[in-house]
Amino acid sequence: MTVSWTPHRFTGGFLALDTANTVVLRNDPEKSFDRFDDPAEIARFAEAASSFRAAELGGRRLQAPEPGEIKPTVISIREATDRLFRHAVSNGAVATSHLPDFLTACASGLSGSATEIGRPGQPFGDPQSPIAFEAALAVSALSLLRDETVARLRICPNCSWLFVDRSRNASRLWCDMAVCGNRQKANRYYRRRTAAREAPNA
Repeated sequence: MTVSWTPHRFTGGFLALDTANTVVLRNDPEKSFDRFDDPAEIARFAEAASSFRAAELGGRRLQAPEPGEIKPTVISIREATDRLFRHAVSNGAVATSHLPDFLTACASGLSGSATEIGRPGQPFGDPQSPIAFEAALAVSALSLLRDETVARLRICPNCSWLFVDRSRNASRLWCDMAVCGNRQKANRYYRRRTAAREAPNA
């Protein structure tokens, strides 16, 4: 399946959450699909994420020259991230039982990486050289473990995507108001109109 990566697809707030959201409609098994079924989509996603997550990455470009080879690692990090933080949203805390798989997956993404991270202004290392997508994905996923980030994690009630609520009063409901918010408003309007039409016949 060919996928066009558009701005509203990157609404998680972090590279790791955007990647977790590449499984569309996790809450609906009959309609759910995985954008990474085709490994080529991993490379396309990495290219788009280099722009949409430039602030998080400190301007460092992502590279995935052999997406077929890294796919198992990427999927492992993605699923462990989704499992750990989806549970954290639902239960208000990180489950230690999910951490071993999560940390093992992240370690796999960092294995073989020779870069350095965490310098002031260079959270993902030297912006002049690219970083392997799976390594950057692991770093992003690990960064989500901060208490203040976990407290602001949300699950969109429309599409079930994970996102970080950065609103001032932590009251954001939708992952993307222009997509999920408007869709839900349209559905509510349709239901009200339908109920109003049917009321005289009740």
